[in-house]
Amino acid sequence: MKFFKQLMLAPVALGIVAPSAFAHDHSMDGVNQYASSEQVTSITQFSDVQPTDWAYQALNNLVERYGCVAGYPNGTFRGDRAMTRYEAAALLNACLDRVTEVTDELKRLTNEFAQELAVLRGRVDKLEAQVTTLEAQQFSTTTKLRGEANFVLGGVDNYQSKEGDITHTAFNYDLRLNLDTSFTGSDLLRTRLRSSNFSSNPFGSSSSIFKLDKADNTTGENGNNVVIDRLYYQFPAFNNKATITAGALVRNTEMSWIPSAYESKILDFFQVAGAPGVYNKATGSGFGIQYGKKGLVAGVNYVAQNGADSSTGEFDKSGALNTLAQIGYRGNNWGAAFGYRYGTEGTRVRTYNGLNGASGSLVPGQTSNGYAINAYWQPTQSGWIPSISAGYGWNTVSGTQSAATNSQSWMAGLTWNDVFVDGNSAGVAIGQAPTGEDLEKSTLLEIFYKYQVSDNISVTPAIIYGSDNQRLAGNSSNWGGVIQTTFKF
Repeated sequence: MKFFKQLMLAPVALGIVAPSAFAHDHSMDGVNQYASSEQVTSITQFSDVQPTDWAYQALNNLVERYGCVAGYPNGTFRGDRAMTRYEAAALLNACLDRVTEVTDELKRLTNEFAQELAVLRGRVDKLEAQVTTLEAQQFSTTTKLRGEANFVLGGVDNYQSKEGDITHTAFNYDLRLNLDTSFTGSDLLRTRLRSSNFSSNPFGSSSSIFKLDKADNTTGENGNNVVIDRLYYQFPAFNNKATITAGALVRNTEMSWIPSAYESKILDFFQVAGAPGVYNKATGSGFGIQYGKKGLVAGVNYVAQNGADSSTGEFDKSGALNTLAQIGYRGNNWGAAFGYRYGTEGTRVRTYNGLNGASGSLVPGQTSNGYAINAYWQPTQSGWIPSISAGYGWNTVSGTQSAATNSQSWMAGLTWNDVFVDGNSAGVAIGQAPTGEDLEKSTLLEIFYKYQVSDNISVTPAIIYGSDNQRLAGNSSNWGGVIQTTFKF
């Protein structure tokens, strides 16, 4: 019961104790002694009050919290005898005096800080008005906008295609806007808008060994068009141990786990862990399930790149069907996985260095089987010891061999975190792009340094190299470089 409510019950208590009180003491001596005593500041000042007494805690609260309990001059409280009405009145008067002191102090403080309190009240009123406006005008209570803009300045020296096209240094952009909606707090409906203006050569085509991770040329011949390139729904299942995904525009690598610690975000080949035959970023209508985030990780997904076309359909082999299965283990600072992908005509091995510039796409009558094994390790603390990532992939093609053929690929990458400044990173990776049979193997090299300007802005200069490029005149080897600036909001 609150203290002030207890005080309100004091008259009732006085009536209850009165008969017995007057039976013990009819004089005013005890009252005068009690009323003239000084207020005690600690219950230990009472010689006759022990911690074992049933009302010890209540009396202690009155003494220490409210400071309105006095004793008798001889240092006793006399809690084992009945209280007279006069003694009760003296106790009530002492507590009321204390309450009056507190009230007067509050009034004084209120007057002293009246100006500051008025300012705070004005600010609160303003915030309430702003909140009301935001609630009335907000886009959605369930959707958040997350964006990423990439500016890329770069080129490849002496890049001349077999058709005679020559590339020069270019300044391009890639813009992605994610509208992420959650209805339960654990699910995700993602709608992504994208626009970019990259040319196919040297960075935009997925069949080029210089394909950049942040580059695309699928938005029209001259770019600058806005398209929807993701639309899918994810939700947890099996007590949050698995994630199920389904969508009309979904990518197979977003329904699986790429086991690598190398994340330069520059050459596309190294971002798929050197296994572009399995992790080929196939995008279309599909669905999948992924089990586990730590420990055992396994999953399977299906993407029909032409599933929206009713002339081929979702399950016809001419619909560019990709089935990707994966199993592995993901620890705190290391992981490994085995991946497999089956593809039908129209599917592609990315960054394919094929005969006479072939894109690596399967033609009618062809199917493919891709295999990948990848592993990585990273130190628990940043320092001179880098993270290590490695991967190997091999792809077999059945049916006519007039286009894509059997191929192999591999990569090894090192990454150092907090280089020179906390948040910055540097790395180097080397590998072999998938190359058609009986051709000189193409070696890829990448060196980068990522400077984190702020939490939302980074600048990454990188040097790249590719040898024996079958897409170029004379199957040339070329050096190149990019400066990639990323803005996240």
